[in-house]
Amino acid sequence: MSLQLVIGNKNYSSWSLRPWIAMTVAGLPFEEIVVPLGGPEFKATVGRHSGTGKVPVLIDGDVPVWESLAILEYLADKFPEAHLWPADRVARAHARTIATEMHAGFAALRKALPMNFSRPPMRRPLGDDVRRDIARIEAIWRDCRKRFGERSAAGGPFLFGRFGAADAMYAPVVSRFHTYAVEVGPEAKAYMAAMMALPAWVSWTTAALREPWVHPNAEPDWPDVPRIEVE
Repeated sequence: MSLQLVIGNKNYSSWSLRPWIAMTVAGLPFEEIVVPLGGPEFKATVGRHSGTGKVPVLIDGDVPVWESLAILEYLADKFPEAHLWPADRVARAHARTIATEMHAGFAALRKALPMNFSRPPMRRPLGDDVRRDIARIEAIWRDCRKRFGERSAAGGPFLFGRFGAADAMYAPVVSRFHTYAVEVGPEAKAYMAAMMALPAWVSWTTAALREPWVHPNAEPDWPDVPRIEVE
């Protein structure tokens, strides 16, 4: 039986983006099941598999795994050839550390700048707490690139050279920085450009822009709902 990944709306669901982009970039085959956030079938559908009743959920036969980071760890165990974590012990430890920091932190950024692929890039006023989150994320990216990415034997423009689980955890941040035209330094701009050039990113974005669902609590300009025009 093939893997199934239950996700929410691609426009809004940052947690869903993480395992989806990791699996897609790694070339792991899976069936995608989109359940609209807040829809009439959401709780019943997702609740059958997830202890939290939230997305994403990976279903591997009779094994359900929820929480983005847990899914990435499960995939790394099941598919070691995908190299979701760096091979080097020190780099691997650091990758897991910053992935966990992303999983547990940056609440101010999440609240002020909700993921919204369909919103045209426009700035929003940023509080000091949000600016601190942004500065910390930029520092993480710079440090990873300098210590591990630039020296990686595998090469590549990502945090540890090749794209991996740590990059997947920070993918929604790239989207947020882009959507809200956040001013970042040259290292962060280069990292964001590499992420957004991935075919997997383009595929997710294309699908997100075509979704019909609108959720007011995820629309920072509500009641206005500005949208990127889809050709």
